[in-house]
Amino acid sequence: MDQTKQALTAFIRGIENWHWEEEEGYGWRPRFRLKARMEATDSKVEGPVQQSRGEQELSGVKPDPHGGDNGSGGSGPSRVEFDRADWERALRTALRVRHYALRTEQTYSQWVRQFLEFHAAVPLAELDERHVQRFLEHLAVGRNVAAATQNQAFSALLFFFGKVLERELGKLDETIRAKRGRKLPVVMSREEIRRFLAVTEGTTGLMLKLIYGAGLRLTECLRLRVKDVDLERELVYVRAGKGDKDRSVPLPRSLAARLQWQCERLRELHGKDLAAGVPGVYLPHALEVKYPRAGVEFAWQWFFPSKSLLNDPRSGLRRRHHVHKNTIMAAVKNAAREARIDKAVSCHTLRHSYATHLVEDGVDVRSVQELLGHKSIETTMIYTHVASPASRRVHSPLDVG
Repeated sequence: MDQTKQALTAFIRGIENWHWEEEEGYGWRPRFRLKARMEATDSKVEGPVQQSRGEQELSGVKPDPHGGDNGSGGSGPSRVEFDRADWERALRTALRVRHYALRTEQTYSQWVRQFLEFHAAVPLAELDERHVQRFLEHLAVGRNVAAATQNQAFSALLFFFGKVLERELGKLDETIRAKRGRKLPVVMSREEIRRFLAVTEGTTGLMLKLIYGAGLRLTECLRLRVKDVDLERELVYVRAGKGDKDRSVPLPRSLAARLQWQCERLRELHGKDLAAGVPGVYLPHALEVKYPRAGVEFAWQWFFPSKSLLNDPRSGLRRRHHVHKNTIMAAVKNAAREARIDKAVSCHTLRHSYATHLVEDGVDVRSVQELLGHKSIETTMIYTHVASPASRRVHSPLDVG
């Protein structure tokens, strides 16, 4: 890692106008140019080394008709200025070089777009903390959004100003913030869980049983790969979960045979994809560069793959992805309706129910925290407030005869 940092530091010091460009047939590729100002090591003479007009055009930078260095302002470090037409590309580049998730990229882009539309009459160069404050107050007062939604918008704008525009926001203490109260999670009883899972079937039914049986988040279940389901040790490995943390959870023994059957089915599907020349599955970060063949290895295949091939939103390659989240969410709604469960049931309700039932069975809260992957014990403590009264040994005085 230290060698990588040293190499990148030396590289970044010698280039400017770093950005990503989409090239037809090849996907997204980095573009940059060498800095025009270089220091002579064997001479006391220093001076700018100008690029030719052709070199500037090849590097993707528009040449300055007045002979300038394209916005660097003479001496000193150059600063790239973005206009409203370039903000999305610049934001996307800043997020991807820091390995942010695709969902974060989409969410941040949405909030920055709304912010710029809200201040459409203000030039990008004049936006500051006052405009951020007005926008956040508009969300809290005008649109009455939840506190979590307002905080999400603030995080997006904080990243946009700090990492893209390279401007520090001042104090926002006077901003009207939406109040965030404590909300109790929706939990199904064991009987409701039994009825709910009884009406599910197929791959979606197996996924819902695994989400409840292992306490997984929806995205954690979707992103499982063959190597993450250890049938021999009866463990499920969650890779890069919330907060980019790994953890392991016990695999439900009642699902072992069904998961083994799923694994054999995957091996057959993988063989057909190889024969058809389908590109390997998506690999996180730079693994596709470090291990070029890993994407076609069986261990890296999605444990719950999609039925059809899909275009990768980043590379543009047509490859096999995992099951889409909407498929599972629709299955949850249908199952809740068929089981006649009159609650606001979602995929996360299964995870809430898993944690609550563990607390009711006497599992200590610290162990539940580790199984769920919570950063704070306070987050896990919420399940002690929704556990059944019998497990808490608390009875209504009306029932005491």
